[in-house]
Amino acid sequence: MLQITPSVAIADDEIQFSAIRAQGAGGQNVNKVSSAIHLRFDVRASSLPEDWKARILATSDQRITRDGVIVIKAQETRSQDKNKADALARLQELIRAAIVVPKKRRPTKPTRSSQKKRVEGKVLRGRIKALRRSSVE
Repeated sequence: MLQITPSVAIADDEIQFSAIRAQGAGGQNVNKVSSAIHLRFDVRASSLPEDWKARILATSDQRITRDGVIVIKAQETRSQDKNKADALARLQELIRAAIVVPKKRRPTKPTRSSQKKRVEGKVLRGRIKALRRSSVE
């Protein structure tokens, strides 16, 4: 069971793991041991709430395929168990980040005093530059 929030969890049978050989240098065991993990999670077929599914699928993350499957590859450590835990943590983080509802932006106007300050700064800068011009010529 992967706990997303106190009320929502993902069942173990919804997440598929496959062990593969890790890339890169690894010494004598590199061609013998399958320590890297491919995690696959089908968002559309999952038990997550419908609005969460829509929000997850709408995110532009390269780990989400067109079919709505999240694919995470974990190969940081030599231990298959640690890579599995890392993949689950990354899946949990991805889902939690996607379900956050962004605040609506409320358009605001700059205050009159800030507008005045801005214009005064520009005028002052122009005067300084004008003084430079007249002394050079």
